[in-house]
Parts: sequence; C-alpha cells; structure tokens
Amino acid sequence: MSRRARLCVLAAGLLATAALLVAAVLRMPSFGGPWHPYGDRAVEAALRRNTANTVSAVNFDQRAFDTLGEESILFASVLGTVVLLRRTEDERTSEPRPVPVPATMRRYGIAALPVTLLVGLYVIAHGQLSPGGGFQGGVVVATAFHLLYVAIDYPALKRVRAVGLYEIGDALGEAAYVLTGVGGLVAGAAYLANVLPYGTFNTLASGGTVPLLNAAVGVEVASAVVVLLARFLSQALEIEGDRE
Repeated sequence: MSRRARLCVLAAGLLATAALLVAAVLRMPSFGGPWHPYGDRAVEAALRRNTANTVSAVNFDQRAFDTLGEESILFASVLGTVVLLRRTEDERTSEPRPVPVPATMRRYGIAALPVTLLVGLYVIAHGQLSPGGGFQGGVVVATAFHLLYVAIDYPALKRVRAVGLYEIGDALGEAAYVLTGVGGLVAGAAYLANVLPYGTFNTLASGGTVPLLNAAVGVEVASAVVVLLARFLSQALEIEGDRE
C-alpha cells in the first residue's frame, strides 16, 4: 500500500471517529438535567446490595473485574520495579548522612504520623460507607510512614519499614482479591459475583463482598506504595556505583 493510500485510510478512520464523537456529544443530556440513566442504575444497584457508597459499589461489585485489572497493573509495576532496581554485583550501599531538621518540623512529623495512619485506616475501613476506599486510604497509610523521612531522617524510616514484609503484603492483597472472586465460582455464580449476605445498610458489615475486596485493595495499595518508594529512595540515597 502506498503512502498516499495509507493516509487516505487514516483520514477516513479519523473522520468516522470524529463523526461518532460529535453525534454522541449532541445526544448527551444537558448538564445538571434530571436524566442520568447510568447514574440512576448504579445507585439502584448499590442500594439493592446495601452499599451506601455508590462509587465503591461500582468499583468492587458492578465492575469488580475491571478493578482487578487496575490492581494488577499496580502489582505488576511493583514487581517490575523490584526486578529492575535490584542491587547488582558492582554496587555497594552507603548510608546517607543525617541532615539537620528544624525542631518544629520534627515535632509536627512525629505528631502527624499516628493521625495520618489512623485517617488512612479509617478511609479503608469505611470505603463502602463514605467517600474513599482501598485505593485512597492505602496511599494515605503509606504516606504516614514516610513522615519519618521528611521530619527526622532516612535511618528513622528504615527502622520501622521492613520492606520484605510489605512485599509480602503486596502479594497477599493481590491474592486476597483473586481468591475472593473464586468464592463466587464456588457458590455457583460468576467470578467476583457478590454472593455474601448484604448485611445491614450503612454499617461496616454491609455490602457483601464489597468490604472484603476494598480491604484487599487497601492492603495491596499501601504495601505497593511503600515498596515503590523504598526502591526509589534506595537508589537515590543508598546505592553508589563501584568506581574502581
């Protein structure tokens, strides 16, 4: 096929795509109007499963399989980072020298750490009830530990951050999500089907499998972010190439 023919095919495809997009935009409901077919159906489905947070109902029930893909992307990213940034034979470690930190920042970091950790755990635990969930709360939990690095020094962070345990936690969070989905098959339903009792609306035990999947994501995300930051920090602060 000549270059001109390829350009003609490309132009035809772009024009067809543009026409479809224009047609879709013209038929969209007006902003703030009363007609929201997808939103109404999502809310109805969430209420049928006693899940107060519709976003969590969508993520961990109505499209739980898509969320498995999103979680797996993060898991694969961590795995790739661990493999690519592993220490080689011609590298050696060198502990960074502590940098003086103002006393005010040190006190603030120490005081904010438990509060940040508690907020992150709260966001994870209440993912099916209020805005937030495993993805958001997991990042907050991982951030809490790194306040030690910001407010004190890197050795203080290393003393409370056993990277190996978080690598295991990353794998366990991913496995828990996958195995929870298998429970649907065991119950004779579809993979990741919500087969548990829905519980009482607006309680921690409501939503069937939603809180379980949400917790699995929280463990995986928190562990993954800790491992990622650990690997990149070790490259920036610890490992020096052998210059001999």
